[in-house]
Order: sequence, then C-alpha cells, then structure tokens
Amino acid sequence: MKRLVIAFAIVAFAAFAAQPGVAAGKYDPGASDTEIKLGTTWAFSGPVSSTSPVERQMAGYFAMVNDQGGVNGRKINFIALDDGYQPPKTVEQTRRLVEQDQVLLMYGQIGTPTNVAVRPYLNSKKVPQLFVTTGSSSLIDPKKYPWTMGFQSSYAAESTVIAKYILAEKPNAKIGILYQDDDFGTDHLNPFLAALGDKADKMVVAKVSYAVTDPTVTSQILSLKAAGADTLYLMAQSRAAAQAVSAARDQGGDNLLLFIPFVATAKSVIGPVGDAKLKGLMSTVSTKDPTDPAIKDDPAIKDYLAWVDKYVPEQDRESDRASPLGFVSAQTMVEVLKRAGNDLTRENIMKVATSLHNVAIPLLLPGITLNTSTTDYFPIHTLQLERYDGTRWQLVGKPIEG
Repeated sequence: MKRLVIAFAIVAFAAFAAQPGVAAGKYDPGASDTEIKLGTTWAFSGPVSSTSPVERQMAGYFAMVNDQGGVNGRKINFIALDDGYQPPKTVEQTRRLVEQDQVLLMYGQIGTPTNVAVRPYLNSKKVPQLFVTTGSSSLIDPKKYPWTMGFQSSYAAESTVIAKYILAEKPNAKIGILYQDDDFGTDHLNPFLAALGDKADKMVVAKVSYAVTDPTVTSQILSLKAAGADTLYLMAQSRAAAQAVSAARDQGGDNLLLFIPFVATAKSVIGPVGDAKLKGLMSTVSTKDPTDPAIKDDPAIKDYLAWVDKYVPEQDRESDRASPLGFVSAQTMVEVLKRAGNDLTRENIMKVATSLHNVAIPLLLPGITLNTSTTDYFPIHTLQLERYDGTRWQLVGKPIEG
C-alpha cells in the first residue's frame, strides 16, 4: 500500500489566525483553519499502474501550492492509497479515507469500474467524488448521483469526435473495434456507433473485447484484421493499448489507420512500442503538448516544465504526455477550493464545482475552457484530433465540439 501525505501541517491556531487572509470558517470533516484534507485511490499496482504519473502530477501540484502558502492560508493534506484497479479494494480504501482519515472529499480517483464501485457509498454519505480520472458517461449522472463529477472530456465526446473525423475523411472505412469488457469499453463503443448513425452497420466489420486481466490482445487484433478492417479504433488503455498498437502494425502495416483514447497516449503507456509503429497513430487532446517545439516559448509550457523539474523530477520531462492531465486537474481542484473561501462544507464545494463558467487554464488548448452546471458534470467539452508523426504529436484540423 502506498500512502502519500503531502505537507501535513499542524500550526497553533492563534499564530495561524494572525496571518493575513486567514479567518475562521465553516467546516465539514476534513477542513479546518489550517488544513484541507483530500483523499484518492490509485492503481499504483496492477494492470493500469502505468497511469501513476498522473497522480504524481496531482501530488506535485498540491506540494507547490503548499509551498506558496496553501489555499486561502490552509495547507492541502493529500492522502493517496493503492487499490490495484480492483473495485473491492477501492471500496475498502475509500471507506478508510472517509471514516478513518476523515477527508473532506475524494478527488481524482482513477478508473471507471473502481469509481462506479464507490459511487453509491460516497453519494449516500454526501461526500464529493470530484474530478474523477475517467471520462465515463455511465458513471456521471447528476440527477441520480449528484455528488459524483468528472473532469476530462467524456469518453462519449471523444468517440463522437473520432467518428466525425472518420465519416468526413474516410467515409468508406472498414472499421474494426477492440474494446475493454467493462464500462470503460462500452462508454467508448456505444457513442461511437451512435455517431456513425445508419452507416455503422456497413462501416463496422468487427467488434471484439478483452479483459484487463488478459495477458495479451494479439488474438483479438488478428480477428479484426481477418475481418478485413483497414481502420482500427482501439478502445484500450495501459498495457493492452500498447500491445494492440504493436500487434496492429505487425498485422496491418503502415497503411492501417489507428485510433486510441487520449488516456493511452502517454509515453509510459505506449512508448515501448517504438516510434516506427506509433507513426500515424491518432487520438484526441485538450491540453497543450509540452514536447511540441512549436510552442516551446509559450509561457504556460515554460512554467509547467520548470514545475516538473522541481516537483516531479523523476518524471520524463520531455515526453510523458500524461503529465498535463494531473497538473490541470489539480489546478482546477485548487481553483474550486479557492472559490469556496471560508465555507469549506461539502455542500458548498459541490455548489462551486458545478458553477464554473469559461474558466481559463493556461495549459488548455486555445478555445477550450472549463464549464459546468448542475446538469453538466463534465468541465471539458471540446477536443482536437492529433496524429503522431514519428517523433511528436501534431494537431489535426480545428477543435471539435464533442
């Protein structure tokens, strides 16, 4: 089990209260005049452990905020526990964070099945489940589960954007689909088919699934190629995504058009496949790419890379594209806490989080801002397609509303 406690500060109340901008507030468990306690569960072990750099980004951002004096004078105490991407373990660790550690809220938890497993518990306790690291449309239901909120664009939006691109650029495509056999997979699959509309039956020549515990997905890729697919949408993540891309290139060569979800584009996930096989791979993106030399002088990129050097030096500074996701997510979490002011109750946190309007985050691509409401729990709605050219990712076309 990995337990990260970031800048846990105990300061005498009288001395702290004398600091400028700090005042006694209205609190729920996990908040005080000196501290804001956040909890998360992450797959530090197990089949999607390659996503760990995203959590390190979150932790590093909170460390920077604490070094700068905290949020409205309060230090963030961020506690992260390993769930191994196993829903029963997620439930166990989440209950521990809420009942023993008494966190104010759960933030950024990884995974669709894991978040689904703890959603009823957190909603029954009225504990915010904020900015989860998944784009699952089936997870986010403001009416039924008003305490559970996404962050990144929905998987539905991502799949819709990819479907629109294929319809416009390759209308005669023979599409093969590989999808994870859980909510992660179906949240990509169903919207993709819906976006293809009445052309889906003709264009999709085969669909095959895989389990996260499968040692390899090579047989599935062989099935798709045997069905005559010339375009593959690999609705996969972590190890399976890398295996699928590699097997697809082995079977279909350079002419095969490949798409993967953004969550699978990090170097820590697909880097081992090698640039030759990755060339031509397509995905979607909402954040600026720190590795893009064309924007190396962008102030946001400079600030970000300097931050990486100081707060997450173990991370691949130049090429781990998952990095900005954790950074931008944590920055948004801090913005919500700032706006909550001295009313650090769970109810007020949700009120603030569901009323973001055109919030600009420097690392988001131009034209993309954060917007939420009581009926819209995904802050990011616009995406841009991108293609790997053999050395780096390049933007394709213009941002598309998902």
